[in-house]
Amino acid sequence: MSISVNQIVLHQLIKNQQDENIRLDTRLRQHLLPVSAEAEQLMLELHQAYQGKSKGYGIFRPQSDFARALNELLEQETDFLPFSYQTAALLCNELSKYAFAETGTLILCQYNFLATDYLFIALLDNRLSMLVDENLEIHRTQYLNIAQFDIAARINLTDLRLNADSNRYLTFIKGRVGRKIGDFFMDFLGAEEGLNPRLQNQCLLQAVEDYCTHNELNQNQTREIKKQVFDYCKGQLNNGEEIALTELSEELPALNQRTFAEFTAEQSYELAPSIPPVAAALKSLTKYSGSGKGISLSFDAALLDERILWDEEKDMLTIKGLPPNLKDQLRRRQKTDI
Repeated sequence: MSISVNQIVLHQLIKNQQDENIRLDTRLRQHLLPVSAEAEQLMLELHQAYQGKSKGYGIFRPQSDFARALNELLEQETDFLPFSYQTAALLCNELSKYAFAETGTLILCQYNFLATDYLFIALLDNRLSMLVDENLEIHRTQYLNIAQFDIAARINLTDLRLNADSNRYLTFIKGRVGRKIGDFFMDFLGAEEGLNPRLQNQCLLQAVEDYCTHNELNQNQTREIKKQVFDYCKGQLNNGEEIALTELSEELPALNQRTFAEFTAEQSYELAPSIPPVAAALKSLTKYSGSGKGISLSFDAALLDERILWDEEKDMLTIKGLPPNLKDQLRRRQKTDI
């Protein structure tokens, strides 16, 4: 699959620290980068890396300065280069508020992939390495870290243009250090949370549970339905695709002449037509797990009432047939205690 780059530019944000004060300066290109095979390969690698990141979904706030500048670009009231200057200034101003601000390369690219237009924004780390030339001389070289980055956002321009009620046209990488990374980027964009994938996954799982209960399925039938849901969702996750509600409904049997999609619509679960899968949430379809007070447990749902028995009144689980490696640890511990 190929990518078509329309416009691309790089700028640098340079950290200057004096005592405890941090200031970021910008080093701006005077021209857009030429659309070359190297530029398209760079964007293809960034696109693929971004696809595999854990992302949040957002929408622009009414007072967003970035959204105003973007609208001027899309309405052809300004060109891509001055738009990139505005973007660099907004990001520089916001990032200067934080202690984790570092020198980096800002990339802005408008591109098309699978008939969808995107605007990609990322701040990439500059890394140093060693290079051996054709004369076997060693040189220090600088490169962009395009495999690992956590400050990036992407706007689906096609969705933004065609779907006024969309709550997912903007995505951003969720930071690894709590609020700071993700929130500063949202503030820079003037955005707020839109679609909540985890909540949508939880609503989907509840709808599956209710579908089975409402149609009075027994344990084995319920387990089979949940496995079908899990297999479909896991397949979509592995393929980098979303859970399509109508497609999932076609995978499941209609119960009492009513499909799963019809059931969810009637019960007003407010599920989106397509849902980004969340691996941690989907596990509960086929597994029970929990941890606390020094204990962590996880087991296949099919084992409940067979090898694993639950006594709710006594707050007790009885496990028949322990894993061999666990038994081996217990035996070795027992020998040391004698």
